[in-house]
Order: sequence, then C-alpha cells, then structure tokens
Amino acid sequence: MAIRTAVIGAGNIGRTHARVYKANPLAELVAICDIDRARADAAAQELGIKAYYDVEELLRSEQLDMVSVATAGIENGSHHYQPTMQALAAGKHVLVEKPISNNLREAKEMVAEARRRGVCLAVDLNHRFTPATRLAKEKITSGELGEVLFVNMNLWIANRRDDPEYFHIRALHSHSVDVMRHMAGDVARVQAFFHKGPGRRSWSNASINMQFTSGAVGHLTGSYDMHGPDRHSIERTEVGGTKGRVVIDNSTVDFHWYPHSSKEEVHIHNAGGMASFSETFGTRLGRWLEQLSQGARPEEIEGSGEEGLRALAVQEAAIRSHETGQVVDVFEVLEHA
Repeated sequence: MAIRTAVIGAGNIGRTHARVYKANPLAELVAICDIDRARADAAAQELGIKAYYDVEELLRSEQLDMVSVATAGIENGSHHYQPTMQALAAGKHVLVEKPISNNLREAKEMVAEARRRGVCLAVDLNHRFTPATRLAKEKITSGELGEVLFVNMNLWIANRRDDPEYFHIRALHSHSVDVMRHMAGDVARVQAFFHKGPGRRSWSNASINMQFTSGAVGHLTGSYDMHGPDRHSIERTEVGGTKGRVVIDNSTVDFHWYPHSSKEEVHIHNAGGMASFSETFGTRLGRWLEQLSQGARPEEIEGSGEEGLRALAVQEAAIRSHETGQVVDVFEVLEHA
C-alpha cells in the first residue's frame, strides 16, 4: 500500500516536497497544511489535494503514515519543533527540513520524542543522497580508499539575507557537516573563524577546522558572498585516504576517483544522470519512502534525526569556538544543550 503522506508548510520547499511525493508511486499525497490559508489553498489546488490550516486538525482528520515538515522560521529552522513534536506525538513518521532546528535543545527533544514513540525521524540532508556521493561512500566502505585521513569541503553560494548574525552557519551548514560526517564519522573537536563580507551585519564567511573521533582531520570553507547566477555556485568535497582520493564536484554532479596505485583517473560526469542540485529532493525523499515501505527500523533510517542533531552540534560548536577563540569539544556542547 502507498504511504499516506501530508506536507506541513506550503512555501517553496514544502511545494517541492509535495510535488516529489505526488510523483512517487510509493506515496499517496493527501493533504498540505499551512497557517497562511491562501498559500495552503493555492498549493492544494495545484496538487489536487485537501488544504488544512492547523496541524492538529490535519492529524485528527486524516489517516496518515508520515508527514514532511517543511516550515522555516528564524535561520530556516525555528518553526520545525512544534509541528514535528505534534506529528511524533500522534505516532507519525516525520521527515523534517534542514536544519533539524536552529536550537540544539529542541533538536534533542525531537530526537528523544521519536525514540520514545518508536517512529522514524529523518532530516532532508539531501546532499548525501546523490549518485556521486554514493560512489564516494562506496570507495570508503569497500576499503578501496583505505583509512580516511582528511575531508575537505567547500560550499559557496549567494544569499543576501543578513539577519540574525549566525544565519549562514545555522541555515546552510547542516548540509556541509552532514556530508563530512557521512564520509569520516563523528566530529570530536572544532576550531572556527568567521568573517563578515563587505556591508554585512552577519557572519557570511566561515573557516572551520575539525578533528574526527577517528583522528582524521577536516576543513570546511563556507560563504554566502560568492556568486550571482546559479551556475557559479560551488560545492566540492574531497576525501583523502591511504589508498586513494575521491572528489565530489560541481554541486553533487561529478565524481572523481584517484587511486594511489595508478596514474589513471576515473571521472563520471552527471553521475547517475544527475545534472543539477534541484534533482536531489527526488533522490532524498525517494530513499525515505523506500525505507518506510520496506519497514526500516528507526535506527536504520539514513539521514536520521540523530544525524541531523549531531550535525547541528558541530555547527553550535563552531559558533562557540568563534566566540571564545578556543577549540571546542562537540560532545560537551551536545551533552550540555
């Protein structure tokens, strides 16, 4: 049977979620919910589904298996907590937009509630759900890359939003940190430096050093000041190991493999047929539906709430490092949130 699905939040991202579910045979999209009635009505009319304006009414009225929480709020995350907790309390599986929250304590409560209810909680960490990223991960899990020594990542886009001061860090870099963690495991310690671009009130550039629990090291360079047209956005991940090196380039599109034992390079352009970042919503939400349809246990969910929480802890550790000038222990930040 198809997974009965609703989307909470009818903005651009919520409508993107809804269109993906509408097109996927594993899902039956039945409703969309937004406190803005005109926005909910417009999305419902486009998709041929029912509009709701209150989450509790939606949960009472529809027999749902799962919901997507695609709200936004401060730093694109402050409106995620309440509808996620309402849906979890109703026993529904939930996929929430990134970041899981802009508040670490709330994120911990969301993960704890899902665990208590025995339901699946996932985050739209869509950068890890691409063919190029999968090929890179396979080089690691197969042992072909050897021991991971370092992970470097760049994520540069243009975003002129300038409030609050840590908008860039909290709104964007759950993606970056998640991909780095996906490749090398938990991050243990962080040292960060931030810089405001010309005329900026917020910290629009970040340089973040990491040490993973394995001992491997990493570096993230992020910016909201880098480009105008979308074609100039930059996302690049490089993983170096004892037997080779992989690179994911051009915003999740290209895969490169450089084995130490050979002068030959493997380059796959448009890996898996993916040609743009916009396609990642289909691969991520598609994998979520696959796992639910296969009866995956909460601990088996890829891009889980727990992983979103741990990414957020790294982001918060980076902010603390910037503010104090110290190297910050990520596990202490998470424990004391």
